[in-house]
Amino acid sequence: MELQIDAIDRKLLRALQEDSRRSVQDLGELVGLSASACHRRLKGLEDRGLVEGYRAVLNAKRLGYAMQFFIEVGLNSQSETALEAFESAVRDIPEVLECHLMAGQSDYILRIVCRDHEDFERVHRRLSARLPGVARIHSNMSIRTVKARMGLPI
Repeated sequence: MELQIDAIDRKLLRALQEDSRRSVQDLGELVGLSASACHRRLKGLEDRGLVEGYRAVLNAKRLGYAMQFFIEVGLNSQSETALEAFESAVRDIPEVLECHLMAGQSDYILRIVCRDHEDFERVHRRLSARLPGVARIHSNMSIRTVKARMGLPI
């Protein structure tokens, strides 16, 4: 269900996606509101579930994660029990940054980060051994990120 938002809400959401560290005063000036009115708007956006949280974007390479992989996973079964077991297990693997249930050839696509080839081998073995119901794994290494948008097109 899409919630209705006005032009000021859109400006606020775009500004938050660009830099969520801006003060309420700065955000208000940017969208033409007083700090208190801006604060009320932000609180309303949060209460309606349009803003789920605030976080820092970390530099993976500077933190030692030089490699990124997209891993296609096929399961032995697509029963509700098999899907739930897989999803529960994948949540416990910290290198898995994203997990998407798919329509198409693969049941899931995972995005993982690794420090180097040895780290990838360790993570790959962990995926193969710890994830229940896995029939096949196909790994794709990302050479370079061409576009990575952190926000939504508001």
